[in-house]
Amino acid sequence: MARRSPLNPQSDDREFSAGADEARAELAAGLLRGQARISPKYFYSTLGSKLFEAICQLDEYYLTRVEAEIFATHGGEIGAVAGAGAALIDLGAGNCEKAASLFGVLRPQQYVPVDISVEFLRGAVKKLQWEYPAVAMHPLGMDFAENFALPAGIGRGSQKLFFYPGSSIGNFTPLQAAQFLRRLRAAGGDECGILIGVDLVKDAAVLEAAYDDALGVTAAFNLNALGHANWLMGSDFSLRAWRHVALFNAEQSRIEMHLEAKQAQVVRWPGGERHFAAGERIHTENSYKYTRRAFLELLESSGFGHATCWTDECQKYLVCHARAV
Repeated sequence: MARRSPLNPQSDDREFSAGADEARAELAAGLLRGQARISPKYFYSTLGSKLFEAICQLDEYYLTRVEAEIFATHGGEIGAVAGAGAALIDLGAGNCEKAASLFGVLRPQQYVPVDISVEFLRGAVKKLQWEYPAVAMHPLGMDFAENFALPAGIGRGSQKLFFYPGSSIGNFTPLQAAQFLRRLRAAGGDECGILIGVDLVKDAAVLEAAYDDALGVTAAFNLNALGHANWLMGSDFSLRAWRHVALFNAEQSRIEMHLEAKQAQVVRWPGGERHFAAGERIHTENSYKYTRRAFLELLESSGFGHATCWTDECQKYLVCHARAV
């Protein structure tokens, strides 16, 4: 799951108007496809951001816990390999806690958290600035998945270290992931590096439980995309008429999340509508799982090499640092 929302219902009017038309058009186009689709970036209203925080505390959602264990166990090595004093560019920063946990070993000169759940990000950065007054902080609100560029002055005079934890790279197809990493490589220049987490292939039952927890928090998170769509485009989804579905597609090596219509229904929005049959699905997210070898090949093909990697004892999860080549 990735933090990549283009709009936040609690952003100010200026931020909202900048992307509202684009969001409405994208949502409508996705709903009218043969296989209806809502991008996972629409999970992240303010409510969605809080639900994602809750997901990260669930027993079933091992990713956050295991990644944190790797950072805690190997933090000194990570700091030695990545180096100190860089501009730390935190992609999909959310509450900024993951990056902040590494401030002691990375000692960033600048911290650049990037997220488009704008109001949520502002609150997190305000708190963090009080805790680390010596670190210059430059929060950026953007949908970095499609077009990524750093404002002038960010990282000037220092190396850039992209931080992309949480296996969010898995929300891209392998081809999209390579294209995204190449954009980072181009934006960072020849002296940049990346510190990235990725979920590894494992038993399907473990994977599916992580995306369909017993408490139903992930189901609420998935259904929130419909509520966010209602707010953004004026649609009339009834959340009670849909159910959460998560499954592992072994052929594609990915978890898929869908929303399934409980009964036949028509969903309307200004300028359009769609009839959904009972059992028809809206595809909301993919989360690709990698082998270690496949992920290192992806990094190398995207302009990042000389990788150093760390994993947990059970080899559920991988954290890698790689440099621009």
